[in-house]
Amino acid sequence: MDRVGVVIVGSGQGGAQVAASLRDEGYLEPILLVGEEQELPYQRPPLSKGYLTGKTPTQELALRSEGFYSSRAISLLIGQRGLRIDRAANQLVLESGRTVGYEHLVLATGARPRSLVVPGAELENVMSLRTYTDALAIHDRLQTARNVVVVGAGFIGLEVAVVANAMGRDVHVIEFADRALKRAVSREVGGFLVEALARRGAKFSFSTGISSLIGHNGKVAAILTSAGTTIAADLVVVGVGVQPNAELASEAGLKVDEGIVVDAQLRTSDPLISAIGDCARFPANFCSNLVRLESVQNAVDQARFVAMRLTKKIAADVKYDKLPWFWSDQGEYRLQIAGVCSSDDDVVIRGDISKGKFSVLRFRGESLTAVESINSAADHMAARKLLAEGASVSRSLAADASQKLSTIVHTS
Repeated sequence: MDRVGVVIVGSGQGGAQVAASLRDEGYLEPILLVGEEQELPYQRPPLSKGYLTGKTPTQELALRSEGFYSSRAISLLIGQRGLRIDRAANQLVLESGRTVGYEHLVLATGARPRSLVVPGAELENVMSLRTYTDALAIHDRLQTARNVVVVGAGFIGLEVAVVANAMGRDVHVIEFADRALKRAVSREVGGFLVEALARRGAKFSFSTGISSLIGHNGKVAAILTSAGTTIAADLVVVGVGVQPNAELASEAGLKVDEGIVVDAQLRTSDPLISAIGDCARFPANFCSNLVRLESVQNAVDQARFVAMRLTKKIAADVKYDKLPWFWSDQGEYRLQIAGVCSSDDDVVIRGDISKGKFSVLRFRGESLTAVESINSAADHMAARKLLAEGASVSRSLAADASQKLSTIVHTS
């Protein structure tokens, strides 16, 4: 049996960052990074954007070269899945049967797409997008598809719809909720992005479910909606959310509740095991409940925090408290979000929506909770600074785009 200082399960951006940051912080013990996929650790955001369009070639997806890991004495085990955690012996059992002992275990297992549970969901050309393999398959099918149906008007769904529309495909987006990006952004921002795509010919059906998928010769041919409408489809991309990969933790007896539950220092219920990224639910100062975030920034920042904790570069009472921020490319529009809001937070619009350059500031009472910016990078960067500092922003001046966002703070 091998023994390793830190074993990291999950070779996504968070897992790879833990390994790199441990070395950056001076950690000298052996590190093993275990990845289920066959590829070197790579970036996921381009998969639904530049990679589908062909602007981001495969070789640019890798986070780092293979030589980086060997030069930093990081053992990389790809194409291998963690099968079981033996907490009593501090061991990870791999799918191959190999057993690895650890001083500390980091779970960066990510999340996987939720599936459609309807008749016909198993038909060929019904796909989800999460991995490089998924993106490659969708990219190839987009070359010949004529009628593309996207199920789910979340970030991934809209990004795929934008790409397919730009390729001249007939695109129809079906969403169970009454509007796009309902859980993520304001009605104003979601509506703007839908209208922009609709002007280019895409169709939308909101408050609509899927009754079944209709096949022909084993391939999807159409979708039957809950409204009784039949929509032609030779490619269906499903983007109806994800579920955290928490089974390894759950089977080991760790606390799991819609994700792997961690404390303010990202430790699980076993202090020798941490969890980060999309799989982890953690306490946050912007939310009264535990929260799970699907964001590269969150995964990377949590990875760095864990590396600093394991190398004793932070005190035992320091809590993870990084401000969340997100981004999405929607054709010629870049959406950037700083902070996390509630659906009932008030809206203050800053800038001109009709010109496609504006921000929506979200307030809870007089407190700024989040800023959603369309093609307004300066607002986004100012918002990240203001929210991180807890600055009190003047709500009465927020709509005045002639003033820099950083200047409309209360000084009293």
